[in-house]
Amino acid sequence: MNSLNELLQELGISKVRLAKYLNVSRQMVYNYLELEDLNKWPKEKKILLLKLLDIEDGTESAISKIKITTDYLMAVENRLNQGVKNTSDMDSYFDMKGLDKNSQTLLADINYLLKEKLLDENKKEENYHVISYLYHMLQSMDNVPEIKYILGYMSKTTGFISPDEFAFNEEKQFIFEGILYSALTLYNNGGASRSKLKESHKRFVQEIEQKNEEKLSRTQQLNTIKIQALRELGYDQMTEQNAAEVLEKIAEIETRKV
Repeated sequence: MNSLNELLQELGISKVRLAKYLNVSRQMVYNYLELEDLNKWPKEKKILLLKLLDIEDGTESAISKIKITTDYLMAVENRLNQGVKNTSDMDSYFDMKGLDKNSQTLLADINYLLKEKLLDENKKEENYHVISYLYHMLQSMDNVPEIKYILGYMSKTTGFISPDEFAFNEEKQFIFEGILYSALTLYNNGGASRSKLKESHKRFVQEIEQKNEEKLSRTQQLNTIKIQALRELGYDQMTEQNAAEVLEKIAEIETRKV
């Protein structure tokens, strides 16, 4: 997209200002501009750029036909400033307190990427499930360290980071990546089949069912102890005022059982 890059330079639109207008990081703008065709841009960002340049399509011929006059420069500048203002207003909906600049940029990029996926009419239902699973992974990440290793592995195989980067426990991450690579190689080469893995998948399901039963049993046990604690303290229900006292009593009851 040489013509687009040249046009942006002639208009005096920096990558930073364009990033603010599109509400993405500067690196994301560089990534967009490296694409061969504007149609490969995310739909929402493509529409914003076409609106900024006041053209109906982003083909090389359409961009090359743009005549830069004083009126055109002023019109683009006005649209750019208004777009940046609207983006700033939109950012106010997010609580960015306590986040450094890199974290704020990352959060904004993730938000817009998720929105684009959820608005994709062709894969709307599929993307909804994918993002739901991603949400579950984020919720479980502190208790399941392998989730971080999986995400790191995928970032490496898709070329976003170096294969030599180990952001977590290097020894465990190295071993996990080797195992995952072997498993995915077997899967992609057709070396695995449903019939061969039937028993293994059955054990997988049984283990999950057992964990769910244990979780349910633990929940029921805690409810029973909670009822006992309330009864011993003379309360009918747990409130904000008596919560600390009730929790202390629950801990005491559990100690008795031990």
